[in-house]
Amino acid sequence: MTTTLENPDTSLSANEPAWLNERRATGLEQFKCLPMPTARDEQWRFASVNKLSIDDYNVTEAPAAGVLDALDKRSDLVSERAGRSVYVDDAPAAFEGISEALAAKGVIYLPIAEALAKHPELMEKYFLQESTELGSQKFFGLHAASTRAGSILYVPKGVAIEAPFVNYYWTSGARSAVFPHTLIVAEDNAYVSVVDVFFSETPDNEALNIAVANIHAGTGANVFRKVVQDWNEKTVSFQLDTTVAGRDAQVKNVAVNIGAERARYEAQTRIEGPGADVKMYSLTVAEESQEFDQRTYQIHNAPNAVSDLLYKNALLDNSRTIFSGLIKVAEGAQQTDAYQTNRNLLLDPTAEANALPGLEILANDVKCSHGATTGNVDEGELFYMMSRGIPKRVAMQLMVFGFFEEIIEKVASDELAENLRQLIHKKFDAKLK
Repeated sequence: MTTTLENPDTSLSANEPAWLNERRATGLEQFKCLPMPTARDEQWRFASVNKLSIDDYNVTEAPAAGVLDALDKRSDLVSERAGRSVYVDDAPAAFEGISEALAAKGVIYLPIAEALAKHPELMEKYFLQESTELGSQKFFGLHAASTRAGSILYVPKGVAIEAPFVNYYWTSGARSAVFPHTLIVAEDNAYVSVVDVFFSETPDNEALNIAVANIHAGTGANVFRKVVQDWNEKTVSFQLDTTVAGRDAQVKNVAVNIGAERARYEAQTRIEGPGADVKMYSLTVAEESQEFDQRTYQIHNAPNAVSDLLYKNALLDNSRTIFSGLIKVAEGAQQTDAYQTNRNLLLDPTAEANALPGLEILANDVKCSHGATTGNVDEGELFYMMSRGIPKRVAMQLMVFGFFEEIIEKVASDELAENLRQLIHKKFDAKLK
């Protein structure tokens, strides 16, 4: 049977539980029945939906062993780690499991298929249970029907893990479709951090990515997730993330977006317990004709909680960004502190940044604010550097790093922060050659 997006390979589901088969079937039906987005859809406002196409992408065969081994060796952004997985075109390339000491404490870190076999009750409770509400429900349905690559991380009550878990997702084949999935469950007073990395093998292999990440943070849990997205510029990418925060939970998300031809990032945060504190940070470097579409939703269903969002975008050439964010405070969520800021730096007059921040407040004792700023390069600073022999593009690069450093330093890892700087340098260097 030919494996296509509308006709996924069902042979791999033969040994999956009935509840998962049902969720996959529901997802496929959702993908088939929901229409493609149009310019009239409010949740796709300003996006170039007329250029959005997922036709002719297919699930490809596993790459040759030599490719898997080579990309495993290139998966080296983080050296100190508690566990690591590497996937290429959704095929497993490497998996470093947890230590015996962590296993003895009840920590679970497994590939999806193994977690389904060994921990079916945990998976039924959490796997594919959180969808997006921000416009990409059709694409979430395709993910639910097709996802098999990814890691499941479960941290029991009171367990603290200092070293991060690192998941690498690569594309390699021609017009390959991949569906990475990261599930993080941190029970009460647990501490854990995760790094998800998205790379392309070459600058030219076209690909479609529909990735999902779900975070469940229990009472007093502390979860830190970092995302590094550096697909090549022939990739269409969807990243559909959800966070559920319980009482006194602390969750921090830092996303670095560099690659893809078109990238849509949907981040939905739901605060269900009082005292929760959720931070969301993002930096994006856009060049040439790249388009980054960012949609966020901060939902406060409990009182005395905090959410704080800061997204920074730097745009060159004819690139475009869209930021659309909504803070919603429920009627009983008194003494909410919720903030949302989008800052855009235009490095070329042909670049375009669109911002749509919004508030929906049903409580009367809250502190909520939203704002967006878009500004051009400081011509005085640019002239000063160029007058001292610094090429214009290099001068812009220095200005971008100053603009982004506030976000980069929040990754709280000197090694990863330096590697992120190098990835951004590499993007500028390619244009300078």
